[in-house]
Amino acid sequence: METYQYDDFSININRRGANRFTKVSYPIRYGRFSEINTRDYIFQFNLNGEIKYIQDNKQRWQFPGEWLKRTVSDEWTYYSAAGYGGTYSFIGEYYLPCFSQPQNAISSTYIFDQSAADHALSSFEKFLEKLKTLSSDKMPREVKKFLKCVTDNDLDILKRKGSEFHSVINGRITVLPPDSRHVDYEVIPVIVADGCLYNCGFCSIKTGKDFVLRTRQEIIKQIKNLKKIYKDDICNYNSVFLGMHDALNAGRELIEFSAENAYQIFKIEHSNMKNPKLFLFGSVDSLLDASEDLFESINKMPFYTYINIGMESADPKTLALLKKPVSAKKVERSFDRMLDINKRYGNIEITANFVIGEGLSGAHFDSISNLTAGRLDHFFSKGCIYLSPLSCDRSTKDLQRKFVELKNISRLPTFVYLIQRL
Repeated sequence: METYQYDDFSININRRGANRFTKVSYPIRYGRFSEINTRDYIFQFNLNGEIKYIQDNKQRWQFPGEWLKRTVSDEWTYYSAAGYGGTYSFIGEYYLPCFSQPQNAISSTYIFDQSAADHALSSFEKFLEKLKTLSSDKMPREVKKFLKCVTDNDLDILKRKGSEFHSVINGRITVLPPDSRHVDYEVIPVIVADGCLYNCGFCSIKTGKDFVLRTRQEIIKQIKNLKKIYKDDICNYNSVFLGMHDALNAGRELIEFSAENAYQIFKIEHSNMKNPKLFLFGSVDSLLDASEDLFESINKMPFYTYINIGMESADPKTLALLKKPVSAKKVERSFDRMLDINKRYGNIEITANFVIGEGLSGAHFDSISNLTAGRLDHFFSKGCIYLSPLSCDRSTKDLQRKFVELKNISRLPTFVYLIQRL
């Protein structure tokens, strides 16, 4: 790392962050990056010179050590440090990502801080203008190159790049698997299928389209174009999301083809980040119909793979209320298969989603407890349960109490599902 001082700011080029994702109660950065430290803010950039993190230097935000993070799709997330212990109990992470979508709030105190974001981005734009007037006569070549990349990536350019990202994947990621929290949602999405088997009535992120596989040619073209989008910063990624809502239903051959080509073309073996991960969504039926050959194939891949299944409820009346076209018996069978696969395959972890909300019957909550406690004789650390508040029931104390009740009796790790898009 080289540090250069200019007037009232300093430049640190090619900083080395952590090479493994970890859970800590202090700000941490991963991979390789560069930063500019001003009196007001710390601006941190990826290897393309694109702004990625902004941290307040004057403790004007609610808690010290909070930050803003920009995604490849050009959206900002505010990382709240409010109540480390309580936050970890809710989501399994010490910092709470506060997304701009309001349906993510689990409490009125955990919201996207728009005023902090607006001030930080306005200050960043002003600082870019200052950099453009800076004399480069005595600057080392690498500093000139870095600052040229930074000033070439103003907020308008970054917005255009976000649109290009969506064009490459032919849409937007309406939700990432909740397990991708383990890599701070730092995934490269490779869409292998569009639509959904069910299009459940309660779902607020459904596309409304029938399930359709993409061709191998489309997938390879997408992977190569994504490599161009991520450019030099691709070496800071080690995780892939096979999308969209039920990639498990794509079958062994297409999953194997997509994952292997992503691993090779993105050169994940040479990533700055260790322990590569693969993330998929699955459905009750795709899990029940999947062959053992599929899981044996996934288990041999150079990834640790998370497969998230939307079960929602094992109560017939609740399933009917949610307009989810599966039976309670199928949900129970899929839960049992989840437990079995998690025991037998070392590189696969299947997790499950259930809904919670005011107005749902006691039978629904009993069905969750019967699965997460009644079917297990002791606590297992593998196979997380995510509880997803219905969109109309966010941010209530009763909802939080119900979550705590279910978490306390569950014999699997249990957290709130945050809806992160890309």
